[in-house]
Order: sequence, then C-alpha cells, then structure tokens
Amino acid sequence: MSADKIFDNTKTAFQLKNDSELERAYFLFKMISHQPLVRIGTAATNFALKAHLPVEGLIRATVFDHFCGGVNEDDCLPVIDKMYSKGVSSVLDYSVEGKESEAQFDKALNKTLEIINFANHKDAMPIAVFKPTGFGRIYLYKKKGLGLNLTDDEEQEWNRVVERYDEACKLAKEKDILLLIDAEESWMQDAADVIVEDMMRKYNTEKPVVFTTLQLYRWDRLDYLKQLHNRAKAEGFKLGMKIVRGAYLEKERERAEDKGYPSPICKNKQETDENFNNVLTYILDNIEDISLFIGTHNEESSYLAMELMQKKNIAINDNRVWFGQLYGMSDHISFNLSKAGYNVAKYVPFGPVKDVMPYLIRRAEENTSVAGQTSRELNLLKQEKKRRKI
Repeated sequence: MSADKIFDNTKTAFQLKNDSELERAYFLFKMISHQPLVRIGTAATNFALKAHLPVEGLIRATVFDHFCGGVNEDDCLPVIDKMYSKGVSSVLDYSVEGKESEAQFDKALNKTLEIINFANHKDAMPIAVFKPTGFGRIYLYKKKGLGLNLTDDEEQEWNRVVERYDEACKLAKEKDILLLIDAEESWMQDAADVIVEDMMRKYNTEKPVVFTTLQLYRWDRLDYLKQLHNRAKAEGFKLGMKIVRGAYLEKERERAEDKGYPSPICKNKQETDENFNNVLTYILDNIEDISLFIGTHNEESSYLAMELMQKKNIAINDNRVWFGQLYGMSDHISFNLSKAGYNVAKYVPFGPVKDVMPYLIRRAEENTSVAGQTSRELNLLKQEKKRRKI
C-alpha cells in the first residue's frame, strides 16, 4: 500500500476548511507544539473559568470550535451535515467528565439515550458512545474489579450502574446503532470489561451492536482479546472491538511505580505500535466473529489496515470495519480514507464550554507529548496554505 500515499493529499484533507479556519488550525497547532505555552495556557484557562472571567467567547472562537462540534446536539448539526457531505460520519461524544453523583450518572445515561434516538434519524450518525465513568463512580469500579466485598448500599449502587449500561445497549440494539463503550484507567477497567462482555453476550447475538475498547499501550490486551474471542465462539455471540493506543500513559506509569506493581503499559512506543498492529491483524483475520472500529491517528497503522483488507478480500466499505479519528485532528487521514470509499467516522465532542474544558486540556497535552503528530499536522496545514496561494 505504501506506493499509494493517499494521506499526503491536502486538498482533500482540508476541503471543508475556509481560509480563516485553516489559519486558525495552523495557529492552534503552532501553540500546542510549545509545551510551556500549553502549561501556561491550561493554568490560565482554568483560573479564568473558575473566577468566572468572561473568557468563554474567546475559548469558543478558538480551541472549542476547532475540537468540538457545539454545546448541544442541535448545535452540532452543521458540522455533522458538512462532514457527511464528504462521506465522513459522526460519533457524538458528550465530553463532560469527572462527575460523581447518582443524579449526574442518570443525566449521562439520559444524554446517551437522547443521542441514540437522535442518531436514529440521521444517516450521518450510525454510531454512539459513552464512558464507563459517565455511568458510575470510579471508586466502585475499582473495588468491584479487585473482587472486594461491596457494602449493601454499594451493591445497590453497582446494580444501578449495570442497569444504565443495559438501558443504553438495549436501545442501541432496538435502533440498530453501534454503541462504543470507551476504556479508561486500567485499575477500573476489569469491572467495566465484565459488564461490557455481559452486554455483548446479551445484545450481540446476530451481529455486533455493543463494542468494547482495547487500549493497546497495555501489553496484556491481545491475550485478553483471544480469551474473550474463545468465550464468544463457545457461547455464540459476536464481538465488537474498538482499538486505540491509549490516553492515560503518564497516569498509569506513575501509579504503578507509586503502588509497586508492574506497569501495565508497553515499554516504549515501538512495542505499543507492534501490539496495536498485531491486534489489528488478529481481528481482521477473524472478521466473521469480530467487527472493528480502528481509532487511530497513526498513518502506518491505517495503511496496514487498508493493505490487510485488500489481502483478505474485505470490501473497503464492509460495515464490519470502521476507521475513526477525533474531530479537529488528522483530517488528512479521515477525508482521504472517505474519498477512497472506506467507512470513516469522526468523534465529535460536545457539551457546555466550561464542562468540556478537561477534555480540551487533555487533547492539548496529548498533542504536545506526541511531537511527531503535531509537526505532521503543521506541515500539512502549511502545505495547504501554500497550495491555495498558487
């Protein structure tokens, strides 16, 4: 596939951006490429929001509008429709994080149900998503995952967490919408994995509706996948797998060191890349049993997936294989894949500006730590600016 470097086509990549949006993107990635600036900007933004200074307008006009679809579902419609005109679907992601109360968990469930119903009326939205900690306390997942006894109250609370999953998965199956369940920190993931496996057992009987997420900076995930696959075959249900590299690297390593257990994270980026590509290959080898959502901003892994699909005679628009990137990033991958006929969806975060800030800050920090990616975005934007001037 290397002969066909489709991701270098900047005309296709940035076709939806006008000149001023292109300039804004260039400015943002330029800022993100400077680590001290990101740190200062993050601290200043947090302070300004906590002090109720009038900065929401500025945030909205810059970083928010670049990385988010809007403050609510209707607000996202222009973005959804515009991308779909170029064959790129949307996954609306309610990106409000770190809530702790039952009322907030119920609100997150209702928001997920609203999105599934909303998606049911839009061809541009075949997929919905939620986060495990949107539906329950991280402390509870952790305690459950360690096999510790829950108090009676905690037991009831846990049952409510499971019921929220069930309600969302049931509606997704009813409306024929794929439902991706994100992965989070390893110390809460075991308990989430058990619930999601049960949901797949229940709702993925004819075809995958419920998708779990494998974070492949974790070296144990291929073995986990193989064991899960064996159980699914034995019990007659299908698997839905979203694969990503992972988003909690520093946190995971620090905690392992602090608590004196072996790090669950691969030694280095090369090992992570190999792990990702091995899992990708395993799933495409077993496409009859496992549907795949490839969440990646990595060009080599994307080319590998294209190559493997070709080798295995998997049609480029086979509904069992989706590529996904985040809104505001890697347009050169999303729009060029879509132009070539592949299934592509962008994660479109939305929510009130103030509530979405933790998400935006994480995006900025992630981009700063993946230096190669930011410079690639900058080079492509520079190339497109130059092309438009000719």
